[in-house]
Amino acid sequence: MSVPVASVEPTTVRPPVSEGLGEGVSESAGEALRPHAEHAFAAELAALAVQDDRPRPARWRLSPWAVATYLLGGTLPDGTVITPKYVGPRRIVEVAVTTLATDRALLLLGVPGTAKTWVSEHLAAAVSGDSTLLVQGTAGTPEEAIRYGWNYAQLLAHGPSRDALVPSPVMRAMAEGMTARVEELTRIPADVQDTLITILSEKVLPIPELGQEVQAVRGFNVIATANDRDRGVNELSSALRRRFNTVVLPLPESADAEVDIVSRRVDQIGRSLDLPAVPEGIEEIRRVVTVFRELRDGVTTDGRTKLKSPSGTLSTAEAISVVTGGLALAAHFGDGVLRASDVAAGILGAVVRDPAADRVIWQEYLEAVVRERDGWKDFYRACREVSA
Repeated sequence: MSVPVASVEPTTVRPPVSEGLGEGVSESAGEALRPHAEHAFAAELAALAVQDDRPRPARWRLSPWAVATYLLGGTLPDGTVITPKYVGPRRIVEVAVTTLATDRALLLLGVPGTAKTWVSEHLAAAVSGDSTLLVQGTAGTPEEAIRYGWNYAQLLAHGPSRDALVPSPVMRAMAEGMTARVEELTRIPADVQDTLITILSEKVLPIPELGQEVQAVRGFNVIATANDRDRGVNELSSALRRRFNTVVLPLPESADAEVDIVSRRVDQIGRSLDLPAVPEGIEEIRRVVTVFRELRDGVTTDGRTKLKSPSGTLSTAEAISVVTGGLALAAHFGDGVLRASDVAAGILGAVVRDPAADRVIWQEYLEAVVRERDGWKDFYRACREVSA
């Protein structure tokens, strides 16, 4: 028999919103090192909701148009500026949002560092107002993380019952008509992955121990992320892949676009850590991005010199990490201005993952490219110093 949706009780208490903290941020979020998207950008989401007069799918906080505007940025009729959360082709975001408005689940696919998790979080925040219904995929993720678990004290005392059942984030999303997220789907063992097949195709989650089931209500959907280049990847079965509409997130098309992405994210992270402003180090950011792109592509920017690529991905996310670490060095052990000496060690750590092969590739790049490049003498000296 079908179980009434209301009988599935949430196990996570959402933090209350405090108006006195400004921008609709909860008291706990105000102290969080990295607030959830729905808290960090609460003012933008609220402004969009007020200005949004377009049709909204069942239980959506915003219309598909407003969700896309939230991710891509824009200026509302009242002058409110919505900051871009994703810098990339508009059509990719539109297809992703439209998928969530149907009964098809969304799979964000791409190499590591293409903002899959970032986009997933912001989509869930804009659609459902809650990005925390999350299953983190690992090699040890059990079926219970996707289906449900049990409170064993209650189970031993009273046997299988509704009170003893512990709903997973996916079950809660089904019952409440919200968006569930499954991160790193390809890291989850194949037999556990396939637990999603019935949920995505039949929109139902059987509970055979109780002879019951939970039916998904309108508004429910799943966003999964996956990559096929990292270690520990488990291929998706054809049956499961058919249940998803796959959207591939590409690497930034140009160096300027990647510099813009890195600058924006480092600025956001830096403000939360009281680090120096990004504009003072924009040239150093450009050099980090140039090094990563050249080694990643296997050719210099001018196309004249072929290069060997190291084993690491050298993703945009890693560039953000290198620059953020460099800003921290500049703030705490320098004059607050990002310089070559601040990013050199971070670049070395990102490039040289295999101590034998990657170190040779890095040394060849330094001597053949960096050493001969005009205006890069300080960068060459800094990298040579940390590589010695």
